[in-house]
Amino acid sequence: MEVRWLEDFLALARTRHFSRAAELQHVSQPTFSRRIKLLEEAMGTTLVNRQSLPLSLTPAGEVFRELCERITRDVRDTRDRIAALEAEASARISVGSTQGLFSHFYQGWAREVGIAERLQLNLKATSWVGEQFLEALESGECDLVLCYWHPDLPWGGRLTADNFEWLVVAREALVPVSIADEQGLPRFPLPGNPEQPVPLIAYHNRGFLQSAIEGHLGRQKLSANLLPLNENTQSASIKALVKQGFGMGWLPQRMTEKSEQFGSLVRAGDERWDVPLEIRLIRQRDARSDDLLNLWKQLED
Repeated sequence: MEVRWLEDFLALARTRHFSRAAELQHVSQPTFSRRIKLLEEAMGTTLVNRQSLPLSLTPAGEVFRELCERITRDVRDTRDRIAALEAEASARISVGSTQGLFSHFYQGWAREVGIAERLQLNLKATSWVGEQFLEALESGECDLVLCYWHPDLPWGGRLTADNFEWLVVAREALVPVSIADEQGLPRFPLPGNPEQPVPLIAYHNRGFLQSAIEGHLGRQKLSANLLPLNENTQSASIKALVKQGFGMGWLPQRMTEKSEQFGSLVRAGDERWDVPLEIRLIRQRDARSDDLLNLWKQLED
């Protein structure tokens, strides 16, 4: 049974005439009559008394009309609500964020600055890597990107003032962590030595963070003896492996705070090994909507 059959029946109940009801429903009379017959077969009873002029509804037809009115009203109201929800969703500004920032920064920051209701997270972004975020801005797949940034990104030259605008919304540090031994000391401390290198759960070089670590160690002239065991694009994956005792790794400080509080992770090196980062919000210079420009101005102010 189709909703349009119910609408057909209501049109017939109002006009009491097959031809006029067919005109109202914008179908031929044979098609309209066939639909009413199918409706009666589906209900297993005669709904229309065709022997009277004008035609009338049978007692079953009168009961059925009440049902049709309720169903079509509910369908109409539901369509209106869905349309309103879709309009609201389309008015939201699409944001691409790394998985780590979404889990430990995005939601609290958006609420704090009062823009959470105006944003819609693009869930596909949590699987993007590195410069795919800028490509998503250029293609229109999202309006804003929230990501880590540092001067050692190999593709950082793509972020130019000619094409993009950005705001530094927070600062972060990558902190070297390890599980603790029985004395509460790191099981895998930096810097290690050539005979016993430190097992490392590393970031993939296509992401945002591995080049930041390498650049920082080079500038600070910190020499570490590391044995990379695994590469990941997501901080959460690195944290899971570090917590299971496979090695040490660098994690955003926001991801370590709760773990350090409960003693499950400890520093694997002092503050010299901390890698400074920016958290940037980026958009294309040519904004696609006034809503985006208004939100950007709010954030700048």
